[in-house]
Amino acid sequence: MERSRIALPVLLEPQGHERCEICGLLPLIETARGHSRIVARSPAMHALFRRVARFAAADAPVVILGESGTGKEVVARALHNNSSRRDRPFLAVNVAALPSELLESELFGHVRGAFTGASAAKRGLFEAADGGTLFLDEIAEMPLALQAKLLRVLQDGEVRRVGDTRSFGVDTRVVCATHRELGEQVRRGLFREDLYYRLKVLTVRVPPLRERGEDILPLAEQFLRDEGHLEVHLSPEAAQVLTAYGWPGNVRELASAVKHGVALGAGALIRPEDLPEELLRGTVRTRPENAREIDLRSLLEVEREHILRVLDACQGSQAEAARVLGIGRNTLWRKLRRYASTERSEAPRTTAQS
Repeated sequence: MERSRIALPVLLEPQGHERCEICGLLPLIETARGHSRIVARSPAMHALFRRVARFAAADAPVVILGESGTGKEVVARALHNNSSRRDRPFLAVNVAALPSELLESELFGHVRGAFTGASAAKRGLFEAADGGTLFLDEIAEMPLALQAKLLRVLQDGEVRRVGDTRSFGVDTRVVCATHRELGEQVRRGLFREDLYYRLKVLTVRVPPLRERGEDILPLAEQFLRDEGHLEVHLSPEAAQVLTAYGWPGNVRELASAVKHGVALGAGALIRPEDLPEELLRGTVRTRPENAREIDLRSLLEVEREHILRVLDACQGSQAEAARVLGIGRNTLWRKLRRYASTERSEAPRTTAQS
C-alpha cells in the first residue's frame, strides 16, 4: 500500500500506543462513548495532523477554524491526547448554547448566594480542568463582557468565581474553535482585538469534507464500527452515492446519513434506498447545495450596501458605525454624502403640471 493511502489510525487494538507513521500522533481519542479512532486518508488531513502534532508539544492557546461539522472537537481532543496534559481532564463547552449569565458561572464557577438559585458554591470549568485542557467551541459567540474576563484569565492565569472577591491560580490550556472568521468579527466590533491576538498564537484550519473526498468512505465505515455495527457495510452503489454528494453539513451530516442507513437497512448491506433522500437528489460534490451564487455587483455597490447596513444596526450613529467599519468618521461622512448625491442624480425627474 502506498504511503498516501495509509489511514489514520494505524492502531490495531484500542489499548495500543502505536503512533501514526505519517504525523507522529497517537490516533486514538477518548469520547463520551469510549474510544474512537481518527480517520484521515486525504493529503489535506495528513498535513493538518502533522501541524497538530507540533502544536501538541507546545502549551499555548490554539484556535481551530473550519465550517460547522468538520470535526474541530476531534482535532482538539487529538491535541490534548498527544500533549503532556493527556492524563488530566479534557472538558468542552459550546459557548453558543448557554446564555451569558449561565456561561459565566459555567466557566468561572460561583460562590453560594452569588445570584438567585445559587444555594451552594460551584466549581467552574477552568477550575475543573486544572492541569488539562478546556475546549471552548463557537468562541466567536461569546458576549463581549465575558471576553474581557476570559482575557484576564489567559493573561494572569487566575480565576475569580462569580460573587467572590478572591482569585486563585489555574493551569488550564485553552483550545477554541469557531466557524467564523475572527479577524472579520474584530473589524465588526463583535470580538475583542486584544483577546483575538491573545488566542491567535497557534491556528489550524480543518478543511470541509468536500475537499477531502478520500476520507468519506473510511469515515462512514468508522461510524459503523463506533455504533457497534461491525457486520454492516456499504454496498458499492451506496458508496458511490456518498462519494458523489457535496456534504454541506460535513462530517456531522455524514454520521447522520450512516445512522439513517443503519435504521432503514435490512441485512448486512446499506443500499442507496436506505440513505437520506437529499443524498439521492444531490449527487454533485463540486458544489455544496447551500453555496451562494456569485455576486456580480460592483465593489462600490457592495460597499454601499454594507455601510448602510452597519449604520442602520448602529441606529444611525455615524461615530459608532465608523468604529465598527474600522474607518475614520470623516471618511464615513464623505461616503454617505456621495451615496446621497448619487441617489439624487439617479432619481426620476418630474415636471410641474399646470
